[in-house]
Amino acid sequence: MHPPVANHLIRMTLAAAALSNLFMMPAMASSHREAPFLTEQPKVDGTDLYLFRSYEPGREGYVTVMANYIPFQDAFGGPNFYQFDENGLYEIHFDNNGDAKEDITFQFRFKNTSKATALTVGGKQVKIPLINSGPIDGVNPATLNVRESYTVDIVRGDRRTGTRAAFMMGNGNREFDKPVDNIGDKTFGGAGGYERYANQHIHDVSIPNCGNGRVFVGQRKEPFYIAVGKTFDLFNLNPLGPEVGGNENNLEGKNISTIAMEIPISCLTTGGDPVIGAYTTASKRQGRLINPSPGTGLNTATKEGGAWTQVSRLGMPLVNEVVIGMDDKNKFNASKPSGDAQFIDYVTNPSLPALIQTLFPSAPAPTNFPRTDLVTVFLKGIEGLNQPRNVVPSEMLRLNTSIAPAAREAQNPLGVAAGDNAGFPNGRRPADDVVDLSLRVAMGALCVLTGANDTLKVGCKPSDAPAGAAPLTDGVRRTAADYRAAFPYFNTPVPGNAAGAANTAGNQ
Repeated sequence: MHPPVANHLIRMTLAAAALSNLFMMPAMASSHREAPFLTEQPKVDGTDLYLFRSYEPGREGYVTVMANYIPFQDAFGGPNFYQFDENGLYEIHFDNNGDAKEDITFQFRFKNTSKATALTVGGKQVKIPLINSGPIDGVNPATLNVRESYTVDIVRGDRRTGTRAAFMMGNGNREFDKPVDNIGDKTFGGAGGYERYANQHIHDVSIPNCGNGRVFVGQRKEPFYIAVGKTFDLFNLNPLGPEVGGNENNLEGKNISTIAMEIPISCLTTGGDPVIGAYTTASKRQGRLINPSPGTGLNTATKEGGAWTQVSRLGMPLVNEVVIGMDDKNKFNASKPSGDAQFIDYVTNPSLPALIQTLFPSAPAPTNFPRTDLVTVFLKGIEGLNQPRNVVPSEMLRLNTSIAPAAREAQNPLGVAAGDNAGFPNGRRPADDVVDLSLRVAMGALCVLTGANDTLKVGCKPSDAPAGAAPLTDGVRRTAADYRAAFPYFNTPVPGNAAGAANTAGNQ
């Protein structure tokens, strides 16, 4: 990034005292239940996307991408727990030439197979009502009553009409097992048992015409952190209070379902530009028939068919939550980046800063319209950092793969804003504090950082953002040390026997 940025950032932090009369301001949850339709379809609700150069030692030549789905999982979610949708299509898309169209897509399809485990009761064979019949260890053991598996395809070109090929394991098998959720410590042999079990589902894969990589799909402890409760209690926060320990992370006791891949950098940069863009989507079939003719199997209540219809979309965090208007949230989830011009007013003339000013007059909103600073960070990437050479403005998470990863102990949760160019908004790592950073950007932080000479080329100046220097925070902060040091990075999910433990810490 440009050298003057670090000095601007130091001045921005010191400017907090000058804004001590700033009243309470809202923070935002990431993409959990962010659109009306998805409140009815949690299995295809994408919550967060992470994209970064792998920082596990020895894996620096890879990109890690992780898409989270199925929000707000209580650990005690039996007897079915949280399975991906058999009738859904989960995709992670990459744009490698900046034209706002997918060039490479990874597609995941899931299948749930009942083993119809039965016990002899009074001389009759009666099927059990549980997902397991005893302790679980190994891949697809006999005691697992429902096997959840998946396939992965890579599609080059258009996601529906491009060239398709299947991922394979070393033994030639293309069907991968997903670990069952963390039912509880007794099921997995005590503390540490679930992680040993889950690690057996980190699959080494052969990616057609790309080399080798790794795939993991399974439940993880929710990595996103935020003071959700106080946020929705009329923004009952201290936005200029301590950035660490000022509030509790209300998602500490929740789990999530993760689709994680580790892909060679060379596989994703075939467009000749080191900057890649990524977003994840989930789609459902157009039609659903409820209660068809009686059949057999695990999923006899519905029958789905017709073309795929996209119902969830996620790239940069918080876009659909706090940028897109309520009436267009479903429309945004059904759209592609190439059509983002239809949403441009939400970016150039955002309502969130105006709402903040209405509620809290001591927090003046930026005055530069159109908000070219937000166009830069949300739709283009910052020039010299993560902007593609020939960018077509469109919303997605962008990563400059030529920037070396920061070691786990060297990462700063404020990413680029703290001089750590391997972090957000240059991609997104598990510990990056996207809540604090998004608040600051919405209130004009880039206008302050760019300086009077517009070093960052964002089209505004410090005087346009009276509150742009405020180190706004929700009081919750994590570091990379709070997460695993190796793929798939997210922590062991909270076990089901920890019922009601709202602040249970996950194993690393």
